[in-house]
Amino acid sequence: MRLVVAKCSVDYEGRLRAHLPLATRLIMVKADGSVLIHSDGGSYKPLNWMNPPLTLHEVEPGEDAAAMGATATWTVSSAKTDDKLTINFHSFEHDSAHILGTDPGLIKDGVEADLQRLLAEQIELLGTGHQLIRREYMTAIGPVDILARDAKGATVAVELKRRGDIDGVEQLTRYLELLNRDPLLKPVTGVFAAQQIKPQARTLAEDRGIRCLTLDYDAMRGVDDSAGRLF
Repeated sequence: MRLVVAKCSVDYEGRLRAHLPLATRLIMVKADGSVLIHSDGGSYKPLNWMNPPLTLHEVEPGEDAAAMGATATWTVSSAKTDDKLTINFHSFEHDSAHILGTDPGLIKDGVEADLQRLLAEQIELLGTGHQLIRREYMTAIGPVDILARDAKGATVAVELKRRGDIDGVEQLTRYLELLNRDPLLKPVTGVFAAQQIKPQARTLAEDRGIRCLTLDYDAMRGVDDSAGRLF
C-alpha cells in the first residue's frame, strides 16, 4: 500500500465530470490496484475512488496545471471503461509504501449463528419446560432456526435475528403456515427472538400471535459487564 499526503486537485472524467479543488488530502494506492482519495472528514468514505483494474502513470503536469502551480501529475485510467482520474500535486507532505500482507478477514461475533447456538444451549430462555427438538429444521422454503417443544408438548418455531424487523416476522409467518400443515407438528406457535426488535415488527408479530423475545447476547455468553454500568 502506498500512502501519500499532499496538496492536490483532482478531476474525474467518466459518466459525469467531478472536480476537487486544491486542498491537502490522503491518497491511498492499494495492492489490488484501487486508488482512493480521502479528506480528514467524512468517516470511512473517500471523496473519490477508482476500482481495479487500473493503470497509474506519473507524468509531467500539463501547461495549464503547471501554470496553476502543479509539480507532479498522476493519471489513473480504468482498463474496462473510459473513466479517468487526474491528480495534480502541488506539494507533498508524506509518501510511503507498506507491505501489509494477506488479511485474514473480519471475524464477526454476535452473528445469528452465534445466537442460534447459544439459544439452543439455553433453550430454557424460551420458558420453563421448553426442550430443543433441533436447530436448522429444514422445510421446503428454508430452515427454521430452532424447533422446540414447550412444557405442554406443543411445537414452537423460533426465528432468530440480530435486529428484528418486519421482514423477519414475515419470514416466520411463512414458516408457521407451512409447519401447521404437518399433522405431526401442529399446532405450531412462533417466537421471534432478536437482540433488538423494532416496534413495528413487535406490533405485527403480536397481532399474528407470535411471541417476541429480546435476547441479551452478553448474558447468554456469560459476559458480566456490570462493572462498566452506572446503574
